[in-house]
Amino acid sequence: MTTRGIEAVGHNPARLWGLKSEERLRRIGGTLGLAAGAETRHVLANLDFAFDPYWLNWVADRPGHGVTREGELVLAHCSDRESADAARQAMIEQRPLAESPAMVLVAQETFEPQHDRLLRKREQPFIERLTADRAAAIERRTYYAAYKGVTDLLTKYLWPEWALHLTRLAARAGLSPNAVTLIGACFCVAAGVAFYRGEYWPGMLAALGFMVLDTVDGKLARCTITSSRIGDILDHGIDLIHPLIWWWAWGVGLHAYGLPLDPGLFSIAMAALVGGYIVQRAIEGLFILWFRIHIHVWEPLDTRFRLVTARRNPNMVLLFASLVLGRPDIGLLAVAAWTILSCLFHLVRIAQARFHRSRAPILSWLERE
Repeated sequence: MTTRGIEAVGHNPARLWGLKSEERLRRIGGTLGLAAGAETRHVLANLDFAFDPYWLNWVADRPGHGVTREGELVLAHCSDRESADAARQAMIEQRPLAESPAMVLVAQETFEPQHDRLLRKREQPFIERLTADRAAAIERRTYYAAYKGVTDLLTKYLWPEWALHLTRLAARAGLSPNAVTLIGACFCVAAGVAFYRGEYWPGMLAALGFMVLDTVDGKLARCTITSSRIGDILDHGIDLIHPLIWWWAWGVGLHAYGLPLDPGLFSIAMAALVGGYIVQRAIEGLFILWFRIHIHVWEPLDTRFRLVTARRNPNMVLLFASLVLGRPDIGLLAVAAWTILSCLFHLVRIAQARFHRSRAPILSWLERE
């Protein structure tokens, strides 16, 4: 059995996210099972260019195919030594590859935007010429290429640039994504303690730090190609548990703040928050199980509602507004009410999807474009 391999062609001193081009290529190849140094039927990668990992995956699955940028060969999957020698020489000499029946070339510029199911968006995978003076711009490109297309309004509009600069700092400092997650967890705990004490403004500041770092760790993992199973479990585990702890701590802190809720009303609010949170998560899971897509990408309506649905970040907007008005008690009740309304919306949508499936397949609107 022939082992698929990857070969770096050329040398490029420019770095992305603190990584040498060879190391970045090795990491991307490692995620695809491309062994270094395989002798035959391997993929050649031109280090004069930086590219979306999508392209390496695309070429690795297509023997006899290559990808060009402005006529120059960037990636090529060669099935024999002769085609590999020709492709390698074309990369070294920075010239177009001569036409050959052994290689089908695809120009990146003419490639259609692709649906990324993981990041829930549709865009054209990038290829850019990598030079030292363009490294910062390409880092920005890779960062936004790793950004989810369907998310909440704060993550989408408020702090992408903040997280970009923090991701760069973390990469330059050599921090791992797991280290960033743990730093964020400290902010998360600090926010919960502050809420419990009724110290809402310091808690809001700590919560903001955590929420931004919750974006940074994922982007750092994708940009430096250092995702890990443990990191994924740690990140998602914290995300799953802490919102309910925050809402409970916020309610308890109302005593110290001087605006305690009636015990019965507080119990009803917490029941709505806990029950609604569990039901909403269950609906999302069932939608994936039944229809193989996220509920938030079924129709444009669902994508727009994801901006404000009762997840942590939109709920924090409600709490922040209530704090500005000096009524954090009303803020907690507003979050409880919005959680119930969001659950009702998603219950209706999953029922509609079940009905719709009897007439046609359920597909994401991103795939149908």
